[in-house]
Amino acid sequence: MIVFLHDPLFGLTLTVGAYAIARGIHSRIRWLHPILSSSAIILIVLALLRFPIAEFQGEVGLLTTLLGPATVALGVPIYKHRRLIRERVASVLISVLAGSVTGICSAGALVLLTRGSHEVLLSILPKSVSSPIGIEISRSLGGTPELSVMFSVVTGVLGGVLGPAFLYRSGLRDPVSFGLAMGSAAHGFGTARSLQESETAGSFSALAMGLSGITTSLLFIPLYFWLG
Repeated sequence: MIVFLHDPLFGLTLTVGAYAIARGIHSRIRWLHPILSSSAIILIVLALLRFPIAEFQGEVGLLTTLLGPATVALGVPIYKHRRLIRERVASVLISVLAGSVTGICSAGALVLLTRGSHEVLLSILPKSVSSPIGIEISRSLGGTPELSVMFSVVTGVLGGVLGPAFLYRSGLRDPVSFGLAMGSAAHGFGTARSLQESETAGSFSALAMGLSGITTSLLFIPLYFWLG
């Protein structure tokens, strides 16, 4: 058992196994996102075994590396729906801009209401974009990249879990609008959830996620001088 724990396959086995269990739980409890439950399973196992987080991260490096090709692969459904995207280009641009502005303003309002520190403010502002982009924005502003990753993941998980129910109750059924909302607010997690909804929703969510990263980065140019 001790030998297996220090084998590089331990981290991969735990991650894949936890996700498989989480998918089974999700089939019975639909509101519980697999990412949320699988993360909880992994953390509980690591805590019980007193396994170092740093060592675990090294063992799952292969999965982290595969995130790049997986993200690029999102371009396939975008290309398949290029005609519909051209027809709805105005809606896409307006939605992404509105989502990016709302994401920044809501983060700032949350910190002000809770009387958070200036460091927390700089770290949480890019919460609605994917972690790699959020890290660079946070670092440029003088925030803490580690906090930015946490805020980005929490935002994505909450958006993936609560977003669909909120959109359904709001009467939104259009897959294009669904995808744009999820991709703009919950980046990768929202896109994964949108792909479960339909390929059209997933395509527009992936497009919104990419455009939101660009738009948010541009919006932070004047904020950099104001907050710096």
